[in-house]
Amino acid sequence: MTNRFFPTAVGLYLNYLVHGMGVLLITLNMPHLEQQWHTDAAGVSVVIASLGFGRLMVLFVSGMLSDKFGRRPFILLGILCYVGFFFGIVSAQSVVTAFACGLLAGVANSFLDAGTYPALMEAFPHSPGTATILIKAFVSAGQFLLPFIIWGLMLSHSWFGWSFMVAAAIMLVNGIFLLRRPFPAHRPPQAASPGGKSLILEDRRALADIICFTLFGYISMATFYLVSQWLAQFAEFVILMPYSASIQLLSVYTVGSLSGVFITALLVNRLVNSLLLLRIYTFISLLALLAISLYPSARIIALFAFVIGFSAAGGVVQLGLTVMAMKFPQAKGKATGIYYSAGSLATFTVPLITACLSQHSIASIMWFDVGMAGAGFALTLLIGGRRRLMLSARRVS
Repeated sequence: MTNRFFPTAVGLYLNYLVHGMGVLLITLNMPHLEQQWHTDAAGVSVVIASLGFGRLMVLFVSGMLSDKFGRRPFILLGILCYVGFFFGIVSAQSVVTAFACGLLAGVANSFLDAGTYPALMEAFPHSPGTATILIKAFVSAGQFLLPFIIWGLMLSHSWFGWSFMVAAAIMLVNGIFLLRRPFPAHRPPQAASPGGKSLILEDRRALADIICFTLFGYISMATFYLVSQWLAQFAEFVILMPYSASIQLLSVYTVGSLSGVFITALLVNRLVNSLLLLRIYTFISLLALLAISLYPSARIIALFAFVIGFSAAGGVVQLGLTVMAMKFPQAKGKATGIYYSAGSLATFTVPLITACLSQHSIASIMWFDVGMAGAGFALTLLIGGRRRLMLSARRVS
């Protein structure tokens, strides 16, 4: 029987295609925005950083409110905030105004996350892992399509702002579409049972689980963020590859990431348990990073760039959230807020750590990533062990 929430899901995924564009729109239009805002590349970088600040500001709170008021209001709020961002950026005449618009985009991303991830898990209760992993595919699709849109505007000598307007138009139309689509109930019937699990911290076992998943949210984001930012520099300055060849490694990494998304979407919840798949991927990431660090050569890094993209950036972050949300089914919004707040924190703190490490050597950054991958694998073992202990305790009782 056809799932009646399928059209709703299409609209939710379309939001993330536009979000994928939004992440790169400022970067790819940097020369035009520098002139319009009367600033330089450093000023534009500050605006780009504001997106992360805005996301971290409200993500946890929006997750909690999503559990209370439902998913639709926050998804629609996210759409409105994104539309405001797209129009605001091309209208801004100063860095200060653009920074405020960047904060709005971060808030929009938080609202979308707080509503979309739980809504998809509730719409597809038998395949929540697949439903959430596909978000990553649509983000990547948006990032793939945007350069072609900008290239077309350049060929036609059109205003650079049309790329923002296209994104805003898609969001607006999609918002109207979602306004009339059904959403799944955000409080499942079993939530009312006194034995239902929640995120109330009075339960020590629940608190320990929350800590484990929060740490994994930080580590999983940090692991692939480190590779995406430093893989090319590692190849150029440690392996001494030409700059053109080192940059191409990022394409290999991206292909691995996209391959991982689609293969994981096929495997999870059908052939392989989500937690087991999480454990396998983190172990593969650890081995691949270890191989690159121990045997730095052009052949090794070309091979394992794909492997790391596949295992570390092919949906592991989304898989971790799915496992956490299934652990706390009555608080999916809170789980999303906590988990992605930890991930956002990683995008702030990791650059500070790597800035210090780079003064020593770039090779030390890759070894740091090995340590992060090892910690991530250890956490998946701990989460699985705690799950088995809890199931054994229930059988005894």
